[in-house]
Amino acid sequence: MQFAVLVLLSATHLPVFAQKLALYDLKVEYQDNPLNIETPQPRLSWKLRTEVKNTMQTSYEIRVGTDLKNIGANWKSLKSSDQSVHVLYEGAALQPKTRYYWQVRVKDNHGNTSSWSEPKFWQMGLNSAEWTAKWISADQDTSRKSPLFRKQFNLGKTLKHAIAYITAKGLYEAQINGKKVGDSYFTPGWTSYAKRLQYQTYDITGLLKKGDNAIGVTLGDGWYRGYIGFGNQRNFYGSTRALLLQIELTYTDGTKQTIQTDDSWKTSYGPILSSDIYNGEYYDSTLEKNGWNSTGYTEDTSWKPVKVLNDGKNELVGMVGPTVKKHEEFKVLKLIKTPKGEIVVDFGQNLVGWVKLKIKGAAGTKILLSHAEVLDKAGNFYTENLRRAKQQNTYILNGTEQTLEPHFSFQGFRYVKIEGYPGQIDTAGLTAIAIYSAMQQTGSFVTSNKLLNQLQRNIQWGQKGNFVDVPTDCPQRDERLGWTGDAQAFYRTAAYNMDVAGFFTKWLKDLKADQQPNGSVPHVIPNVLGAGDGGSAGWADVSTIIPWDMYVAYGDKRILEEQYESMKGWVNYMQEKSKNNLWNTTWHFGDWLFYTPDDDVDGRAAVTDKHLIAQTFYAHSTQLLLNAATVLGKQDDIAKYTKLLADVKAAFVGEYLTPNGRMVSGTQTAYVLALQFDMLPEALRAQAAERLAKNVKDYGNHLTTGFLGTPYLCHVLSRFGYTDVAYDLLMQESYPSWLYPVKMGATTIWERWDGIKPDGSFQNAGMNSYNHYAYGAIGDWMYRTMAGINSEEAAPGYKKITIKPQPGGKIESASAELMTSYGLVKSAWKIEGDLLKLDVVIPPNTTASVILPGKQAQEFGSGSYHLETKR
Repeated sequence: MQFAVLVLLSATHLPVFAQKLALYDLKVEYQDNPLNIETPQPRLSWKLRTEVKNTMQTSYEIRVGTDLKNIGANWKSLKSSDQSVHVLYEGAALQPKTRYYWQVRVKDNHGNTSSWSEPKFWQMGLNSAEWTAKWISADQDTSRKSPLFRKQFNLGKTLKHAIAYITAKGLYEAQINGKKVGDSYFTPGWTSYAKRLQYQTYDITGLLKKGDNAIGVTLGDGWYRGYIGFGNQRNFYGSTRALLLQIELTYTDGTKQTIQTDDSWKTSYGPILSSDIYNGEYYDSTLEKNGWNSTGYTEDTSWKPVKVLNDGKNELVGMVGPTVKKHEEFKVLKLIKTPKGEIVVDFGQNLVGWVKLKIKGAAGTKILLSHAEVLDKAGNFYTENLRRAKQQNTYILNGTEQTLEPHFSFQGFRYVKIEGYPGQIDTAGLTAIAIYSAMQQTGSFVTSNKLLNQLQRNIQWGQKGNFVDVPTDCPQRDERLGWTGDAQAFYRTAAYNMDVAGFFTKWLKDLKADQQPNGSVPHVIPNVLGAGDGGSAGWADVSTIIPWDMYVAYGDKRILEEQYESMKGWVNYMQEKSKNNLWNTTWHFGDWLFYTPDDDVDGRAAVTDKHLIAQTFYAHSTQLLLNAATVLGKQDDIAKYTKLLADVKAAFVGEYLTPNGRMVSGTQTAYVLALQFDMLPEALRAQAAERLAKNVKDYGNHLTTGFLGTPYLCHVLSRFGYTDVAYDLLMQESYPSWLYPVKMGATTIWERWDGIKPDGSFQNAGMNSYNHYAYGAIGDWMYRTMAGINSEEAAPGYKKITIKPQPGGKIESASAELMTSYGLVKSAWKIEGDLLKLDVVIPPNTTASVILPGKQAQEFGSGSYHLETKR
């Protein structure tokens, strides 16, 4: 049997109940029942559920209204369309602070009609004119202590519903009647505060009661005025922490009331003596003010009137991305006494978050928890790579049984050193809690090889630990910044692993806000380095790469519309800095952390000309801008940038390529970028790919690429017929390789290929993170080439799917799943004897081309299929 398709279940044999069509996972702007939508035309999305194969939606009907009993009063729409993602609201103008309910039902090509979906809703946020609350702060806010703010109020009527709008300059935690408001942490999040300060919206109806109520809010330094960036920089955004809160009450009799921050509030200080993102938290529980955030509390003389500030509200914006929340918990794997006599616990996973401590000890007892990623060669606690970051949480006990955890600081760690613990350590009272932005896991990847499975796990944990509100480079040392080069290199892998649409929509708004007037894009977003720290090739190109990749991954045309001027500004910046279409005039990071052997006396270090790299990214960004212009129908720009692209590539050939096709830099990265971005004439590409493959062999099947070459290395090899070489690289277990850290016990992706050397010693402590996701970009190749799951640019967002697995590397099986905007896509293959067996799942309302090795494409509609072919 050379090629066969075995249909597991034919539609004609389905039982009657399976003919039904249903809808699920309804979203508004990527969110489930969002409370602060600000766009005047929200986009609605839904997924189809059916067991009938080859199902396509043929029409939809939407109804929207402010009353559950009369949904449809604001908008009714019936369209013949297969669109089920990003359907634009086109009804009556939406009003601030108003909740809109919506339902949808659809018909399919088999004549089935779904029931109306369960009602979902979105609520419009506040514009600046709707804010009546005043900014308040502690008078002379110069202390590192965390201020407390409280107010007691009375509800004399029966409450229908209550909505709270809260933000802060700094970080905030709010409680009502002693209970936490929401389940988010590090609110209001990190943005370019002077231009974009987010507020959060909470439905607090269930926290309030008739009669007396109390609200308490604690503020922390956070990114706003704590240590951030380099050189002990503090107070970057401001020196005064402030609170803005507005509660809107609606009673059952239709009347309304507003509780808000104003001069009626009181402030004091409590048990948090300091709390810093880098350094940790100092918490003295003997200073707790018991009951301060509840009713019945008597304020002592430490409570003072607040200071009302005249700060504006024009920079306030609603949330568009996920907040940071608690996720996995880890118990102690091992209790260690190091050779130095230190007491250390090992949680078995390098993670980002904190340790929850359950303990009882004498009042005044001081407990110090220090955090580290690794132990040194001798087995001792190691923190030199943290640089100036202390990563320590200090607790003063109060004599009762307590549960303690930090409020405004997080740590990157696997190991925790414990000092001052009273008596023998009870490991059952220590729990490591992972925190990261609340992104749904969408992808999974499993093979028959345990090392590859651990690599995939490391990639996922690197993403979790560094996606804490912004995509940071690392989560532990005195940096933790939104480095743009790392983000663009890893984006496609990130979008397989998790739903990052909202996360990056939010971050791109800050990129646009912080972009310089001349088009230069800062090295980090939000920019805390300075106006001149930007414009590096491969870093600033994030402004074109991620918007386009988001369009391909999620079918999000609006992101191109919103970021188009930013994309254009960056390309125009490069054009302005170029001479005769060559961009060779400014400074660049280059292929950061490329392979450099010790004592490199014979020139084996893989140094790639930085301006060669810059020219390739100049072309790439121009191409992506041209792609966006085509999607958006910008005809003048299409003509302009088509010519520019040709000129940039011609200049590259003239400057960096010999007539015989040899690059002036003979590195893997040079050939990878030239081939990935189609910089070479067609006739010279095959020989260039051959040179690349030979280079890999010359280095003993090792990669030599850094941050910019690594994401594309295996893709280029596969594209030009060298998938076997790509597998040789992937399966390589010695340094430098992806599996070398796995063999060395890594549980996340490292910053350097040899963060721990074969002899157990460490790389340069000045830059040696053990949780740095950039090299995890190989995950994209694992999903797209090994498993073969691809989206198509002509029908983005997986409306049209290509499944083209390419087995190799002595791997016996590989299985990948991806929850797309339409539903689950699956590609799972295994080798049995001389047969390759493939199982695929195609979601409703999509089609797929399935291509087995050496075979022609076959077209499939939705459903599950089994295919086999001889190898």
